[in-house]
Amino acid sequence: MLSTVGFKVTVVTSKFDNEKEVSEEGDLTIYRLPLLNRTEGLKYATLLRLDILFSSFIRRLLKRADIVYIPRLWYSAIPLAKSMKKPVLVHLHDYIPICPLSSAFDVYKDAPCSNRGQLCSPRCIHAHERMQGKRDSDVIGSILLNSILKHYPVNLLKLCDTILCVSKMQRKLVIDAAPSLGRKAVVMYNPLPDVSHSDIDGNDFGYFGGLDHLKGFHILYRAIADLERVTELKSNIQVTRFPTTDNGLKARLMKMHFVLHGKLEEHQYELLYKHIRAVIVPSVWHEPLPYVVSEAIIRGRFVVASRVGGIPEQIEGCRGTILYEAEDHKALAEALKFVSDLSPEEIVELGFQNREVFLKRFDNETILRRFINLCERLV
Repeated sequence: MLSTVGFKVTVVTSKFDNEKEVSEEGDLTIYRLPLLNRTEGLKYATLLRLDILFSSFIRRLLKRADIVYIPRLWYSAIPLAKSMKKPVLVHLHDYIPICPLSSAFDVYKDAPCSNRGQLCSPRCIHAHERMQGKRDSDVIGSILLNSILKHYPVNLLKLCDTILCVSKMQRKLVIDAAPSLGRKAVVMYNPLPDVSHSDIDGNDFGYFGGLDHLKGFHILYRAIADLERVTELKSNIQVTRFPTTDNGLKARLMKMHFVLHGKLEEHQYELLYKHIRAVIVPSVWHEPLPYVVSEAIIRGRFVVASRVGGIPEQIEGCRGTILYEAEDHKALAEALKFVSDLSPEEIVELGFQNREVFLKRFDNETILRRFINLCERLV
C-alpha cells in the first residue's frame, strides 16, 4: 500500500521453496533470505540468524532507511536500528512480547492467561508442548528457555519508538502484562483483505481453523453434538485445514455433517464460500483481530463468533452477527440453530447490512493515511 502512493519500500523476509530471492514491482523491493526453516517455529526467532542481521547487506539497508518497520518478530533488529538513530515501528499481531507461546492462553488451565507480568507458567509451557507432540527433551528445553528469556522481547520493545496493536483488547492485554510499554502502544487496525462480495448458493456453515485447540474446534464439535441430540441438522459444516492422518476421527466427523478439507488454494476458497451462509469463529484465545471475520463480513456472510479479543470491536454495529461467551458450546448450538432457521433472503439481507456497516468503519485509505501520519511524526 505504501509503495503505491510514492514511498520506496524495501522488505527483508524469509525465503521458502520456489520463491525468488529478489523481486521488484514499482517502488517495492523484496529480498528473501534463508532466515528460518519451516520447522523451526517462531519462539525466540529474534535470537536466530544474527549473522544475517549484522551483515554488511542489512547494515546498508538500515543506514539508507528513514524508518525501520518490524511487522512481527525480528526484535533483535531494534537495537541495531536505534544505534544508527533510526525511528523504529513494531507491529504486534499476537502476544509474543508477553507470551513466548504467542497466545496469552494458559493451556494447562484451558483459559486465557491471568498470570500478569509473567505469562506462561512452566505448567502451561509443558501442556502446550505436549499438545504439539514434542519429545521430552524438547519440552524440557522449551521450559528452560522460556523461563530464562521471558523478559527478552519486552526489554527490546522498550527501545523502539512506537508499538502498533491491531485492536483495543490486544493493547489492553499487552499493557496489563507489561505496563512499561503503555506510552509507546497505539491501536491501528490491519488493512482489509483483498476479497469481494460473493453470492450465496447453499446453506452450509464455514469453519476455517482446522483442529487447533485455540481456534475452538472442540467447542464446535460439542455444539454440533448437542444439536444432533435434539434436532435434525439442516446444514453441513465445511471445515478447512483438516489433517489427513486421523481416519477414525474423519469418519466420525463425516457422520456428524462435517465436510472436511485440507489446506485450500485461493480459488478453492472462492468456490467453497458459495456454499456457506455463515462463518463460525469459536476461538477460545483472545484473537487480536482475526482476518477470517473481516473476510466473512466483506463477502456478505453472517458471523457467529465467541466474545474474545478484538472480535467485538471488529463487528460492532453489524446486525448479521451473534456473539456468545467463549467455550459455551450450548450457546453456540443455539446460535447455529437460529442461523439455520433463517430464510435465504434474510441471510442475504443481513450479509449486505454487515458489509455496509463494516466498510464504513474500516477502509484501507484511512488506515494507510493514519500509518503515514504516524511515520511523519517519527521522522
